[in-house]
Amino acid sequence: MSFQAFVFYALSVILLFSGVRVITAKNPVHAALFLVLAFFTASGHWLLLQSEFLAIALVLVYVGAVMVLFLFVVMMIDIDFDKLREGFWKHLPVAGTVAVIMMAEMALILTSPEVNLSQYGAGADVAADYSNVKDLGRQIYTVYLYPFELAAVLLLVAIVAAIALTMRKNKPTKWVDPAEQVKVRRDDRLRVLKMAAEPRVEVGVSSSADDKPAV
Repeated sequence: MSFQAFVFYALSVILLFSGVRVITAKNPVHAALFLVLAFFTASGHWLLLQSEFLAIALVLVYVGAVMVLFLFVVMMIDIDFDKLREGFWKHLPVAGTVAVIMMAEMALILTSPEVNLSQYGAGADVAADYSNVKDLGRQIYTVYLYPFELAAVLLLVAIVAAIALTMRKNKPTKWVDPAEQVKVRRDDRLRVLKMAAEPRVEVGVSSSADDKPAV
């Protein structure tokens, strides 16, 4: 076994372990850290494929931005994670069945004679001045333009759906219409009441001699 194959299998084992721990860890912070480990090992696979740009983008974008933000949210918001995990064991048989079916399908596809993975060898060495960023951009905006646009539309729909779900239970606010405020007249807001005057009644202490206390 070559050194590159050894590194590939080692990273694959770490990636599978961290992926399982993401969904089985009881502490959400530990689950997020295992997801960070999964991202790092996945970037190692990209490096083995000589895709340095994708590897560094995975680390900078997901590990350096998304996961840091997720950790801040988990640690600052008081979420009852025990309540969120109440249905974990109840839905585990169905999830396990779906996972086994997906793994069986992947195994059937990868071991089929049409794929012929045994004939795939190591990739050819690229030139020193080769830019995988330029090649990636050329492939995305020429060969895979329609799938790229479809993915962008799906992400846009997901953003709109997330905003709609968030604003569905919005608390009532004291919102006013400026156009209605401009139309208001003085007579609509101000009313002058005319009341009859009443005589003034003075309340005091009598100054007669009988009321004076004896000394």
